[in-house]
Amino acid sequence: MAQHSENITDLLISYGRGDKESLDKLMPAVYDELRRQAARYLRREQPGHTLQTTALIHEAYLRLVDQRNVQWQNRAHFFGIAAQMMRRILTDHARRRGYGKHGGELRRVRLDDLSDIAAKSDAGLVAVDEALVELKGVNEGLAKIVELRFFGGLEHDEIAAVLGVSNATVRRRFRIAKAWLYRRLSQSET
Repeated sequence: MAQHSENITDLLISYGRGDKESLDKLMPAVYDELRRQAARYLRREQPGHTLQTTALIHEAYLRLVDQRNVQWQNRAHFFGIAAQMMRRILTDHARRRGYGKHGGELRRVRLDDLSDIAAKSDAGLVAVDEALVELKGVNEGLAKIVELRFFGGLEHDEIAAVLGVSNATVRRRFRIAKAWLYRRLSQSET
């Protein structure tokens, strides 16, 4: 796994330097992990969701390789950005389907278990996205940790490496972010 991570990191850095050939090698190297991320997201969606796993992977990948100003650091950084892209794609998809502030099938969103905060509805996903955007305005670092943890599937030590902080700092900030999101989503329920 360490060798595989180093290979992905090398390909990302080469691609960031303008080596187009490394992009051709990157997709096969990251595809399985992107598929796992996409499947994890889509399992949280309502049955009959119109966006398919492959479409989500390809849309996210197209957006990722179109990033011109990103200095790719490593595998964890890439998958963290991929998680953000997938969350945005699903949120945009939910909004296009007519959910959110303008009605639709709004449902209460509870934060009993943060791994399920992207609820089982488009309205839940939109509510979580709005809360994360608000958290980002309050404290961008806390929002980044939540995105990397639950939308990127990264472990605390991987997040610490991406952000350049200690594992203990990530754990402490994650607890703060969870409490903030719980309070924010509980307010929106009433």
